[in-house]
Amino acid sequence: MNPIDIDALVARAAEARQLAYAPYSGFLMGAAVLTASGQIHPGSLVENVSLGLAMCSERVAMFSAVSAGDREIVAIALVSERTGDQITMPCGACCQVALELGGPDVRVAAADPDGQLALATIQELLPRGPHKS
Repeated sequence: MNPIDIDALVARAAEARQLAYAPYSGFLMGAAVLTASGQIHPGSLVENVSLGLAMCSERVAMFSAVSAGDREIVAIALVSERTGDQITMPCGACCQVALELGGPDVRVAAADPDGQLALATIQELLPRGPHKS
């Protein structure tokens, strides 16, 4: 993925972050996924007083892509505050969904609100995750 693609994806994730519904944690997160068709689908964190019903921004973006008939994820961008002193990466559940919809080579670009960026692949984040061949 070239830097222009990463910049565009991170910019869309930053826009989605502003739409997050996080009244309990205040931890705003936004994501955007790039699909094989070249489309970008945004997603925002949605919390719920019943914690198990909350949904990460990355899964919202991936589910949005699937709902639009766009099923092959190529890359994911995530923008949120840092977790501790580290750039926040997708959680295991989000990595597992990305593995299902795109495979181990899905590129991940995670950024904090100041624009500091960390890059990885789903394979690096979830090295032994079960997936279809």
